[in-house]
Order: sequence, then structure tokens, then C-alpha cells
Amino acid sequence: MFLHLGENVVVPVKDIIGIFDIETSMYSSDTIQFLRMAEEDGFVERITKEKPKSFILAEVDKKSKIYLSPISSATLSKRTQPLYYEL
Repeated sequence: MFLHLGENVVVPVKDIIGIFDIETSMYSSDTIQFLRMAEEDGFVERITKEKPKSFILAEVDKKSKIYLSPISSATLSKRTQPLYYEL
């Protein structure tokens, strides 16, 4: 199963380590420092020019990758849940 992160970016759900809300995550200086260092090292991919609402930590080709997504973390999390239909 794949998760659509925005624009034309999809990632296998099995490769996702975590989905985080940008606003609430930025209260921690450790998270800010982590994202800054990751960007300096080239591990961050900005999906769109829109203001990001979430970031997704994934392992792609045995390397850590962070995607900045314009889609909320709540919406992305819901997209990872299997669909159940009532008969």
C-alpha cells in the first residue's frame, strides 16, 4: 500500500517511520534542530511551495528521508488505515 503525500509524491506505507504535525512539533527545540540538520545534510524534500502542514519521516533505499507535506498529519494518518465496508 502507498501513501500519497501531495503533488506527485507517494511512499510505501511500510517505509514510513512517522507522520508529524509541523505546528505541534515545532514547540520542541530538539525537533527544530533535527529538521535543520536534516535539511543541511540534504535529507529533506519539500513536496510543494505551499506552507507545510506535516512532515513524514521515512526510510527510502536504506536512507532516512523527510518529506514536508502540505497535507495535515491527521489526513495522512487516516489514509494509512485500511478501509472497512459494511455489508
